[in-house]
Amino acid sequence: MKRQRIGERMGACWMVVLFVLLALVPAARAESPRLDIYGFAMLDMGYQFKQNDPSWFDVLRPTKLPAFEDQFGQDGRFFSGVRQSRLGVKGYFPTDLGEVKTTFEFELFGVGVDAGQTTFRLRHAYGELGKFGAGQTWSPFMDIDVFPNSIEYWGPNGMVFFRNVQFRYMPIQGDTRMTIAIERPGASGDLGDYRSGLEVEGVQARFPAPDLSAEYRRAFGMGYVEVAGILRYIKWDDNVDNQFDLEGDEMGWGVNVSSNINIDTAAEANDTIRLQAVYGEGIENYMNDAPADIGVVETGDPVTPVDGEALPVLGLVAFYDHYWSNKWSTSAGYSMVDIDNSEGQTADAFARGHYALCNLLYYPVKNVMMGGEFQWGRRENNSDDWTADDYRIQFSAKYNFSHTLGGM
Repeated sequence: MKRQRIGERMGACWMVVLFVLLALVPAARAESPRLDIYGFAMLDMGYQFKQNDPSWFDVLRPTKLPAFEDQFGQDGRFFSGVRQSRLGVKGYFPTDLGEVKTTFEFELFGVGVDAGQTTFRLRHAYGELGKFGAGQTWSPFMDIDVFPNSIEYWGPNGMVFFRNVQFRYMPIQGDTRMTIAIERPGASGDLGDYRSGLEVEGVQARFPAPDLSAEYRRAFGMGYVEVAGILRYIKWDDNVDNQFDLEGDEMGWGVNVSSNINIDTAAEANDTIRLQAVYGEGIENYMNDAPADIGVVETGDPVTPVDGEALPVLGLVAFYDHYWSNKWSTSAGYSMVDIDNSEGQTADAFARGHYALCNLLYYPVKNVMMGGEFQWGRRENNSDDWTADDYRIQFSAKYNFSHTLGGM
């Protein structure tokens, strides 16, 4: 409750800042600054036929499904919330060097220490001037256009999905584009059976260099094809002076290929096929739902009895968004993430996750959406033959809003 009250106070402070900014926007005139205020209020209600980690009660994440029987109690739970609701401001300010573009966006979905809470959470704090951008926004290694037209919040587990702090250079802009960025580094490790061992208590991760990412998107008549890559350096230090030497390092890398293919229909919006395939080692924290980047391995060396290795990961996404008319749509598809576990990880470590959904959404008037969705997920463990399935039915109602102040 204390964390929630703190989050509410922070949200109130940001609202005050927002209204002050709006008051400073001049009356409309040519080439004047402009603020676009946007967002939505969204209700989610549903029933979960199985069970998962209660901190993630309103999303489907295969990594949060039980690793053994009844880990999270009994099956069958009703859930509801407004945590997807969002508020954002985009600013456009002319300068002698071109237009400055900024984005400042929040939602109410708590993660980390706020997991399970309805509290303000920063999504984007980002600005651009010309070919340069800085702040927190989508990593160039990901492709947000792969996300389907669904109502489940977390999304396809095999998708690269990461908002990161970065500095980027965009030599090619437009429908065909190229981006190069240095990003904030970060990774996690799975110590397996050595998690509580005295020999690893002094091991600490350190990141001497930023992650380097890049993307190139080639647009064509029916859509685009995008290729992205990432390179990272992960190091860990042994800060205990004893008979062991447990420091080490690994290189992480990944390649992500994605595409949208648009199909003409009789409806006002085109159907879209959304595809992605990603493979790499030590890039799990860039994935939408994957565990540790580094896994422990035994070496047989008495001085360095264990070491770490970058875990290989494969992610796949295939979805189809279909518009029956300008008032009805359906999205259906499948996603998967597969981890090549290290020999030192436990038998119940996460190895493979599956995710699928199908929905029917209705748009009665402009800026209003409601509909239902069936979701399925599965967790497979490393080597104990355990699998856990989850089935959910979700209903959501969404009300968009937007308003422009200033500008022409």
